[in-house]
Amino acid sequence: MLWYENEVQRVEKEKGNLPYEPKMVFYGSSSIRLWENLYEDFGAYQPVNLGFGGSTLAACVWFFDRLVGQYHPESIIVYAGDNDLGDGRHPEEVFIFFRQLVACVRDRFGDIPLAYISIKPSITRWNIVDSIRYTNTLIEEEIRNKGGNLHYINVYNRMLDGTGYPKRDLLDPDGLHISPKGYALWKEVVGSYIATSIHDQRVP
Repeated sequence: MLWYENEVQRVEKEKGNLPYEPKMVFYGSSSIRLWENLYEDFGAYQPVNLGFGGSTLAACVWFFDRLVGQYHPESIIVYAGDNDLGDGRHPEEVFIFFRQLVACVRDRFGDIPLAYISIKPSITRWNIVDSIRYTNTLIEEEIRNKGGNLHYINVYNRMLDGTGYPKRDLLDPDGLHISPKGYALWKEVVGSYIATSIHDQRVP
């Protein structure tokens, strides 16, 4: 986990850049970190962007107390697992890390709303699409069985074209990271979840 240190230190400093005490934590890998308009898109909910580049679900568990633990959020939204699979982890391993992260949130913050954004489809990682689908299925079923304040945000389906292949315009030229148009879609999908599930967090 040492190679994350510079990124983690950068994220730690984010608290000093905010003029408010965050109510909504966005946590995870570069899909969160590179969301340039996140503060604007969800400004009404006093968000903080705790994404760090290259992070895995395993790393999110490892650094949870250090990064998320310094806040007192009313809800948390997570995107991670993509890089675990890209590194060769099996879906079952990623699922275990997901359950560990849920345990971290519950132990630290109790039963606050916790949402997991599905692992996105990408051109670069299309060779492991079966693992991505299976991981999403495992996590979605776990969330459905647990219910309560655990939520699944499905961006996967909305990022596919009519043939079931990733929409190119939703991804950067590298075929992996999300394009501005892709983030506009994420804003819509995540915003819909927030509006229906935790709308009472809106700042007066």
